[in-house]
Order: sequence, then C-alpha cells, then structure tokens
Amino acid sequence: MDMLTSPEFWLAVGQIIMIDILLGGDNAVVIALACRKLPDAQRTKGIIWGTIGAIVLRVVLIFFALTLLKLPYLKLVGAILLLWIGVKLLVPEDEDEHGNIQASDKLWAAVKTVILADLVMSVDNVIAIAGAAEGAGGGHQMPLVIFGLLVSIPIIVWGSQLVIKLMDRFPLIITLGGMLLGWIAGTMALSDPAVLPRLVPGQSAAPALWHYGAGVLGALAVLVIGRLMAMRAAAASR
Repeated sequence: MDMLTSPEFWLAVGQIIMIDILLGGDNAVVIALACRKLPDAQRTKGIIWGTIGAIVLRVVLIFFALTLLKLPYLKLVGAILLLWIGVKLLVPEDEDEHGNIQASDKLWAAVKTVILADLVMSVDNVIAIAGAAEGAGGGHQMPLVIFGLLVSIPIIVWGSQLVIKLMDRFPLIITLGGMLLGWIAGTMALSDPAVLPRLVPGQSAAPALWHYGAGVLGALAVLVIGRLMAMRAAAASR
C-alpha cells in the first residue's frame, strides 16, 4: 500500500481521471444514442452494463498497451498519437461524427453496441491513460489504471453532461486538457528505450530538468498547432 502515499501515484490518478473526462464525451454520446430506444425500465441497466463492459475492455487494452510501450520506438509512436489527440481537442469537431451509432430496443443489443463502439473509439483513451500510468513508475501501472478508471466511471455516467456544459462555458478547460496530453506525450517520448540512453547515457530515468522540459515542449506544441488548425478551420468555414 506504499503506492497510496506516493505523490506520483496521485498525480497520475488525477491525470487519468481528467483524460477520461475530456476524452469520455464520445462515450457519453455513444451510450445515449445506443440506449435511447430502450424502455425506461431498462435504460439505466443498459447504461450501467454498457459502461462496465467498455471499462473492462479498456483495462485489457491498456494492459497490452503498457506491455508494448516497453519496446523501443513505440513510445515515440504513442507520443505522436497523443500530440495529435491533444491537437484535435482544440479543433472544432464534426457534428455528424456519431450519426452511424445504431439504437436498439433490446437491452443486450444496446449493451453490445456500446461496447463495440467504445472498442473502436478507445485508441485515444488507451494511449493517453497508458502514458499517464507510465509516469507513475514503481510497477504500479495496472492498479493505477484500474483505480483511475473505477473512479472515473460515475463521473462519466452521471457527470458527463455537467462536464460538457462546463467545457462549453469555460473553453480553457479543453485547452488545458489538450496541453496535459501534450505534456504526457513529451515525457513519454523522452522515456522511450531508444531515446533516453542516447540523450542521457547511463541513466535509467531522465533528470528532472529534461523531464519537465520535454513536458513543457509537448504542451506548447499542442497549444500552438491546435490554435493554428482551429484558426484555419474557422477561416475555411466562412
């Protein structure tokens, strides 16, 4: 239980919860669309079972992601994907993105739809959460992932609408979330087994200055690229 007294553990838990809230808006939309035709008595069951199934599936995917991140160059690939996910948060979304989600009036058909749709849409969450868990170190990654996801379940299921309204009212939350993903991307790239030995020979972990510098660089990259792309999208829509 020594991990519960580690500041790195609780920092990573906070990052995982924030990532799941920011990237969980899609999940809330999928759940609502897939369960909208269920009878009122079954709608809550559909939401709960669909969410549980999606979370279990995500834990399995993250387990494989954490294993793969130990291979050379894969953290670099993950960092690039994270940067792109962070940039996408800052660019206006396509309103018709979820138009192909099929609703069902059968409970388990709706649950299956939620789980399958979440599988397709989970790449961003899995990479981001695996990156945050990697930052905690100490061999506590999977307990950290499971704990963070369990804490985030009620937030996604019952608090998603409130979170969405807050993000609409305070766009700075989305910007900070995108920059958080950029921070994780920067530190993840630096810790890649193919990068760290070349930059810091003989060290198993990056010095604090390098670590924070890479994080700041990643956060600024998301901010700058995201703002430029948002301006270009706004100009194109006129």
